[in-house]
Amino acid sequence: MAVKVCMGNEAIALGALAAGVKVAAGYPGTPSTEIIETLIAVHHPDVKVQWSTNEKVALEVAAGAAYAGARTLCTMKQVGLNVASDPLMSLAYIGIKGGMVIAVADDPGPWSSQTEQDTRNFAKHANLPVFDPSSPEEAYEMVQAAYELSETFALPVFLRPTTRVCHASADVDVREDITIREVKQNELARAFDTMPFNRIERGGASRKGVAVSGVSYLYAKEVIGELGLDVVLYKVGTPYPLPEKTTRDFLNEVDSVLVIEELDPVVEEQLLIAAAGKRPILGKRSGH
Repeated sequence: MAVKVCMGNEAIALGALAAGVKVAAGYPGTPSTEIIETLIAVHHPDVKVQWSTNEKVALEVAAGAAYAGARTLCTMKQVGLNVASDPLMSLAYIGIKGGMVIAVADDPGPWSSQTEQDTRNFAKHANLPVFDPSSPEEAYEMVQAAYELSETFALPVFLRPTTRVCHASADVDVREDITIREVKQNELARAFDTMPFNRIERGGASRKGVAVSGVSYLYAKEVIGELGLDVVLYKVGTPYPLPEKTTRDFLNEVDSVLVIEELDPVVEEQLLIAAAGKRPILGKRSGH
């Protein structure tokens, strides 16, 4: 292990290398550009890296290599996913052999994009799993877990960093050697239960719950610490589908839930279904 100061996008690229990525293709667009730039700069002799003509071509290049059994990475920003949507929807049916991670950087604000767009909704629409990192360190770990999950279920997997995760910098424990593990769960939601990116952080005796996704976790932790709040905090690192048992355990511990997430109420809507009216779920839909 070696500690390296990494920008979020650099951490994603290094995580993909640690996972054994063989082919990476992308189309430039802030806040995603530095992922491919990092892979080009590293210039690993066993990894084929390219800027593609557009996002659709990038996805097809990565998919073709994944069909053949290689681990692949495809990168773009959120509006680029619209361009790649045609082959993406087919991939959910066709499946892949080698692990395939589609890193789509969302831009809440938006700071450098025409519009806001929430990739978690696209993942839900395509029936594909999505990872939502809260920091560069977690992005490094998540991209490796995403490859394992992808190969277990023979499906592409989304990694959805947002602008502040992509461009923040942090110390990352970079692995020099990695052993690829196998995940044997039969269902995605149950597989997510085994991953460290989802957890319940308990305070004192409070039965007030706060569910957070992505970088909102760090915002919530800061406020909870500054104000000395006593809450049960549910950190959601894989927002679609929600982990089955962890979500059930969280709801059983609380009387009400406030959901904090960037852009659309993806986690909130799933918690509403899981709660089945037995406790209030507050967030964007409720106006809170």
